[in-house]
Amino acid sequence: LQALEPFATNEHKPFLETAPWLIAIFVQKYSISGSEKRTHYYANESVGIATGMLISALHHAGLVSLTHTPSPMKFLNAILERPDNEKPFLLLVTGYPADNVKVPDINRKPFNEIAKIV
Repeated sequence: LQALEPFATNEHKPFLETAPWLIAIFVQKYSISGSEKRTHYYANESVGIATGMLISALHHAGLVSLTHTPSPMKFLNAILERPDNEKPFLLLVTGYPADNVKVPDINRKPFNEIAKIV
């Protein structure tokens, strides 16, 4: 929580009401065909990669996005009428950048601290 203080995160999320698009992304852990249940392996990893590609495509189209993971998220199944074998992964809040928007200056680790060239 202390690390998030500079971003003023709290229960107020006005961006959920002003963004033109809220993309609900679900992960399907298994499928059911007749009486057969089929597990989908690496579902979270696949959905995470696909979401990253979607974010890149949105950015390339001139849009901005913000990942949002409300807790709990199961209510999304009910309001979006999704089956029990799907689990909410995240909400991707999407739209055009607001006028005079300021992106936080986040210090990132230097490349040599996160990778090694061999």
